[in-house]
Amino acid sequence: MLRNGLEPWHLLIVAIVVIVLFGSKKLPDTARALGKSMRILKSEAKAMKDENPAATSAQTVVEPTEVTKGAAAS
Repeated sequence: MLRNGLEPWHLLIVAIVVIVLFGSKKLPDTARALGKSMRILKSEAKAMKDENPAATSAQTVVEPTEVTKGAAAS
């Protein structure tokens, strides 16, 4: 039944339904808002990636110490 997957005419039908539902006036505004959101997301992800190496290099590694029986009892 779904052996062919998504064909181009399926995408055409989806595009027509979206245009009918939302109207041609709102689509450019929606696309503009989506593009702006994607740019913000990309810049924030890049900022987090740039900050991450500085944070990991500042962390200190604590070595576990061996506990003897005499020290554990006191």
